[in-house]
Amino acid sequence: MKPGYKQVKRMTSFMRINHWVVAFSMIGAVLTGLYIGHPYYQSYISDPAVMKYVMAWNRWVHFMIAIIFDVSSIVIAYLYFFSRFEKPYKKILPTAANIKEFIEVVLNLVTLNRRKNFDSTHSDSFNTVFFLMFHLMLAWLLLTGLQLYVHGLASGESSIGAWWPWMLHLVTDWTIPVSNFLIGSASPTPCIMDVRISHHITMWLVLSWVAFHIYYQVWRTIFWKEGDIGIVVSGTKFVKDTDA
Repeated sequence: MKPGYKQVKRMTSFMRINHWVVAFSMIGAVLTGLYIGHPYYQSYISDPAVMKYVMAWNRWVHFMIAIIFDVSSIVIAYLYFFSRFEKPYKKILPTAANIKEFIEVVLNLVTLNRRKNFDSTHSDSFNTVFFLMFHLMLAWLLLTGLQLYVHGLASGESSIGAWWPWMLHLVTDWTIPVSNFLIGSASPTPCIMDVRISHHITMWLVLSWVAFHIYYQVWRTIFWKEGDIGIVVSGTKFVKDTDA
């Protein structure tokens, strides 16, 4: 360890595992989702894709990944309030201290670290709000995805009974008019296509979020020199020891 620095724990083992599960699941969700929207490959070109159940397998993998996201989102929502390690909700409350810290972090970013009037030892308000945006977009993807899924169960029946489509309609039908509003559709009548477009646009917004997230972690590692990029691997970072 570099003299004058101390090691600080930033992520638990579970948090790091969850991070990588979500990361790799997202790759699978994007690849299979793009195929569902516009098939771009076929196994054994000489045979029709339908004979290999290519679409069926993509839809199955996409749905399984959605379940992983569901479980992860529920766990993250719980930890936001009840984690014994840290409680992120405290950083998203619009208090004077949080607002000031949020502004200082933004100024730190735009001034290329020439101004740093906040403590980077623990998660700051900017990063916490940034991750909240990600989880909200992920929740919207899950809800619109389930609406697209239940739309395919037009008979009102499923392999596990009629209760499953009924529950999905109950929980997700509201995404149709909301999607119509969000995408600014010219059609006066909301339809399932609005949901499909909203789902697709949100995917690109999430990918944009991921691009900035990776950039910002590299940026902090370079400018702050505290080893932030290693947090998702070791769970720790290094900060200047003011007591030394």
